[in-house]
Amino acid sequence: MNIQTALNKASKILRNSSSGTPKLDSEILLSKVVKKNRQYLILNFDHELKKENIKLFNFLLERRKKGEPIAYLINKKEFWKKNFYINKDVLIPRPDTELLVEETLKLFNANSKLSILDIGTGSGCILLSILDERKNFFGTGIDISKKAINVARFNAKMHQLRNRTKFYNSDIDKFLIGKYDLILSNPPYIKQEDLKYLEKDVKDFEPKLALDGGKDGFSEVKKVIGKTSMLLKKNGKFILEIGFRQKNRILSILKRNNFFINKVIKDYGKNDRCIISTKI
Repeated sequence: MNIQTALNKASKILRNSSSGTPKLDSEILLSKVVKKNRQYLILNFDHELKKENIKLFNFLLERRKKGEPIAYLINKKEFWKKNFYINKDVLIPRPDTELLVEETLKLFNANSKLSILDIGTGSGCILLSILDERKNFFGTGIDISKKAINVARFNAKMHQLRNRTKFYNSDIDKFLIGKYDLILSNPPYIKQEDLKYLEKDVKDFEPKLALDGGKDGFSEVKKVIGKTSMLLKKNGKFILEIGFRQKNRILSILKRNNFFINKVIKDYGKNDRCIISTKI
């Protein structure tokens, strides 16, 4: 079977599934299998595929047909300006979360020397993206999931940032190391009862630990804010990603914990997504 025939068959299979982009998904999966880019596929439609490649391609197609996200199938997701290794132990980075990186870079110039903490670091994509842009920053990432920490360490090594990072497997409640100029967090903030309404690819495949915000969606956020008020230096900045319709309650929690609100940032869908505050 040649490349063109394989892609046509794959697109037809995925067209009848939950994939909204069957042609693109087929090209991405076959690119992984043959270890070439999509341009290579298009320029070599007549190239005959090896039997083992066809077998692996069909295996990945079956998984995609069941709704498994492309990022988990190819173990890769682009975030900010780089690709990060991703597996089922970590959330897939979202474009809206890039706001945390963007706002950090606006707040601090290239010559700043800062110690930053990323609470719930997951793949490490937020922390590592910032460190890559700011050569005088030193970063610490913590996560309750040991497997997530392993992914973050791998990404730090891949992007040659190990010498400026430390990662700890720890619940925020038990973390007592250091004082920081900047703390960032994208904590779990989805209500338990709303988890079942998430899109199938999120609900069935992404780690519940990174999504479940407790009964009201605020249990983890409250813990993060409370601990941040202890770990952040006076006048230090706190950048927090929030969920849809959580702004007002989180603003009051921040104020009760001695934070001055600098601004609330909207995401690309015009929803309140990120709060920047200062420790008073």
